[in-house]
Amino acid sequence: MTISTYKKLAGTSAVFLTADHAKATPVERDGLTWTAQELHLSQLPAQRTPKAAMANALALEGLEEYEPPINGDLRYVESVGVKFVYFDLIRGWVQVD
Repeated sequence: MTISTYKKLAGTSAVFLTADHAKATPVERDGLTWTAQELHLSQLPAQRTPKAAMANALALEGLEEYEPPINGDLRYVESVGVKFVYFDLIRGWVQVD
């Protein structure tokens, strides 16, 4: 199994995208890198609840105000073309596509 590395999307406090994802520009990715182990991805929720798509990753964080995410919520983000799951353990969103 290959261990992926993840970078936090710039402008967000906790939205993680694979470091080699081609659709996000380097400007959109935070400079720090996390491993799947550091993000505890082996503990991602197996049960996922599909929710409405979002225009961009910043909209994911806006949910905190009006529709707080629940562990396992799954959202497609149009600007980067992938799905993210909300992971309560890290209080953040992680790319799962």
